[in-house]
Amino acid sequence: MSYISNFAAPFHGQRAAFNSADTQLKFPSLASIQSRPAIRIARPFFQNDTFSISRMAVGRSSRVGRQGRLRMALVNERLGHGRNVSDQSSVLAYELVQGKLVRWSSMVVLDRSIPEPPTAVLLHGILGSRKNWGTFARRLAQEFPTWQFVLVDLRCHGDSASIKKRGPHTVASTALDVLKLIAQLRITPRVLIGHSFGGKVVLSMVEQAAKPLPRPVRVWVLDATPGKVRAGGDGDDHPAQLISSLRKLPMEVSSKRDIVNALVQEGFSKDVAQWVVTNLRPTAAAGTPSSSFSWVFDLEGISQMYQSYEETNLWEVVENLPRGVHVNFLKAERSLHRWALEDLQRIHAAEESAADEGGGVEMHVLEDAGHWVHADNPDGLFRILSFSFKGVKA
Repeated sequence: MSYISNFAAPFHGQRAAFNSADTQLKFPSLASIQSRPAIRIARPFFQNDTFSISRMAVGRSSRVGRQGRLRMALVNERLGHGRNVSDQSSVLAYELVQGKLVRWSSMVVLDRSIPEPPTAVLLHGILGSRKNWGTFARRLAQEFPTWQFVLVDLRCHGDSASIKKRGPHTVASTALDVLKLIAQLRITPRVLIGHSFGGKVVLSMVEQAAKPLPRPVRVWVLDATPGKVRAGGDGDDHPAQLISSLRKLPMEVSSKRDIVNALVQEGFSKDVAQWVVTNLRPTAAAGTPSSSFSWVFDLEGISQMYQSYEETNLWEVVENLPRGVHVNFLKAERSLHRWALEDLQRIHAAEESAADEGGGVEMHVLEDAGHWVHADNPDGLFRILSFSFKGVKA
């Protein structure tokens, strides 16, 4: 595997370039992206069983017999032999994790003899960073060596916090950032994976891309619904309260342990507190001792993003899917508070509607997992997501 961490060269509204004319997806101009024309999708066939959440298990769904119809379009591409380069982006900070057979970079894409490998984009949730996906992406790259995986720090988060963004800080503006980044990198993702807040971001990307796609794209929305956000009911996961508590803390602190203890006293679990302090960085230069730490995120911007997450409703996207897009919802078995019966029924109705038109909504359940699906049950999540990467040739 190879890794490229990237940062900063201006985005000039480039269109994505691809290996053959019949498989080109030309991104619209940024103005047209924001105008949101509708999209349609090629739909799979579903089993006509009565919906039962209790019957769905790890790696299973309410649809069967899909191998032939649902597999992403196989593109007759030859694996390129370009260099791995450290390109830079002023859009978002990101890391490129490549399988050992990938020899492609965005710098060689204009050479049509060097085709783009299949690419997946992975997005974190509120108060997270691209590092949340690091271990999981490396595992995917090892199992699927012809694929590459783009891990993104969303605006106001991680290393992207130092890249100043205009408000409003919303789900839609966050999605537009990622669309700009993949256009700048000249890639056409075949898989989009978003956890929690990132799940709504990938749905918003589908909404804003706004045109039929030349080859199918799989979208994974992990433990998030398209509409109403229901905060944690287990005492450990209340993002709005967590953001509020963090805003009371100083920007520079002397001890991570003190912050963990302070958050535990506020009623948050130790696991959540320890995860939050991964957003602290030493204030001293690298290689020198540091007696203090500072937060890397933009908490004011994140507060706006979470409010937008609660208010954004993307059911219309799911119920009127673009051609070329297949949406997969994954519910964590123990994440009961996030999923109301009406959400499950509405997704099931979208499944049936999509099946009638030949395409593209599916529900999965990850057993033995709470909201932190990639930490609670990475093996189960790997098995479920692996279907998206099988049968796609480079």
